[in-house]
Amino acid sequence: MSTSSSPITRRVVAVGAAFGLAVSLAGCTQVAEIFNGVQQPAAADEPVAYASPTPLATEDIAFDSLFTYDGSVALSTDVADQLELRLDVWAADPKRTSEWDTSTAKTFGFAVNVYDHYVDEKAVLTQKRRVYISSISITSQTAQTSGQVQNPFQFSSDPRTLVPSDTLRSDRGLLLNSFQGGLLVPETTINQLPADTYGVTLEFAMTIAVEGVADDDDSFSQQTVYQYLPIAISSDEAAEQ
Repeated sequence: MSTSSSPITRRVVAVGAAFGLAVSLAGCTQVAEIFNGVQQPAAADEPVAYASPTPLATEDIAFDSLFTYDGSVALSTDVADQLELRLDVWAADPKRTSEWDTSTAKTFGFAVNVYDHYVDEKAVLTQKRRVYISSISITSQTAQTSGQVQNPFQFSSDPRTLVPSDTLRSDRGLLLNSFQGGLLVPETTINQLPADTYGVTLEFAMTIAVEGVADDDDSFSQQTVYQYLPIAISSDEAAEQ
């Protein structure tokens, strides 16, 4: 036996869907207003109305970014017990992150290092679990008032090409826990972003080989580490003030 829903049932389902979409678009500050609107019953012969996505209002925008607040950030990942991979990122130009807007170039630097907390920091290399990095890439995702998402910035490289030729390296990649200080990229630049961008999130992907036991070439295993960096973007007018 087939069944069909009544017009009233369809209205309830449509209003519920519209309410969920409106909450996700409008933010918590407008929940009460939307809820009051849902309480208004429609006439029985009115057609069902579906909500359409609308751009976000400027006053509702918030993009949480420790990097923007401090001008730098340290992102840490445990790649083994007491073995820490650290990604440091800092604003290079402009150094004042309040001036990072959609139209001007935004330059940052970053470094990747590793720390074996099983031993003293000054221990010789044979006492430390070695970590090599063989690739690093950065992709981006915008947050825009229009609701669109774009990927305007990309970076990809073999870390061995980014440092002087006398750094310690092998077929596993660039050695991170050496006296030379791991991987350092002083400058890379995010250029123009879509005009309605209010935030961009960078995803760092690092392929590494981790030594399981210090000074044991047969104990290496490979893994990929991901870190995410939210960056708030000011309007061009606000950055000029």
